[in-house]
Amino acid sequence: MRAVWYEQTGPAVDVLTYGEMPAPVAGPGEVRIRLEASGVNAADVGRRGGGYRAMEYERVIPNSDGAGFVDQVGDDVTRFKLGDRVWLFNGQRNGRAFGTAAEYIALAEQLVTPLPDNLSFAEGATLGIPAMTAWCGLFADGPIVGKTVLVTGGAGAVGHYAVQLAKWGGAQVIATVSSAMKAEQARRAGADLVVNYRDEDVVAKAMAFTGGRGVDRVVDVDFGGNIATTLKLMALNSTIAVYATNGNRTPVVPMRELMEKCIVLRTLVLFALPPVLLAAAQADITKWLAAGPRLHTIAAQFALSDTAQAHLAVEKGDKLGTVIVDCAR
Repeated sequence: MRAVWYEQTGPAVDVLTYGEMPAPVAGPGEVRIRLEASGVNAADVGRRGGGYRAMEYERVIPNSDGAGFVDQVGDDVTRFKLGDRVWLFNGQRNGRAFGTAAEYIALAEQLVTPLPDNLSFAEGATLGIPAMTAWCGLFADGPIVGKTVLVTGGAGAVGHYAVQLAKWGGAQVIATVSSAMKAEQARRAGADLVVNYRDEDVVAKAMAFTGGRGVDRVVDVDFGGNIATTLKLMALNSTIAVYATNGNRTPVVPMRELMEKCIVLRTLVLFALPPVLLAAAQADITKWLAAGPRLHTIAAQFALSDTAQAHLAVEKGDKLGTVIVDCAR
């Protein structure tokens, strides 16, 4: 099969190789997917760049999200048959060296979800880690109907899905953004209040929106960078769900202030979450997709041979949506 891989971490154009590798075979409990599209996440780029940890395997095929169709079914598989259209998450994680920057991937069926016929494979590849992380940040601590949710980075890959899922879940949604273009993206997703944190007072706007009570749940893209602000707008018995902290990777946790409001601090790394929670996320995302049209934003698309350029597009930091690699070309 055609694939892209690296054998040492470093700059994309220096370490990513495009060539031929043996196609995987579906083992017991696994399906093999003929990939049509691969989604590139910031974590994929960070792992390849060496910013996360040293090489975990001698050779890594990057990217963890994707979509395609089942073309091989292993023993004991019960949920899929040949030809099923699917999307997947965590392809290159948790004991798996080979991700979705390739023509094929074989992985456990529980990491695979049916893809509705009305979604393209490129749109399916935007789901994966962003949609799963958004759902877990919103719903891991119970229903949100009638609550107020703050989504920081409301136009990002995770944030854009978090706004849409929160509205579907019955919440009022505040989204913070950094530009007028991103503000429009958050509004299109359904945010009730959009705040540009660069030139507006997030705390004042949030507290006015909630009548001074504060927000019930935060889905946070940068715990360390945001905590000084976030603490000022939290309601009693609220939750901060954190999936990244790049503004300050070793923040001081203000434990006393958290305790005084009985704030739950939930940290999220998708591959470490309980299987029962991940299964609930997949089931709910399927219901959400079926309930009406959704926004799946594709920032750019690249051929498989141009995966290095796809990684560079993510590294630039100005994308709106998910960068896609077309595995079939």
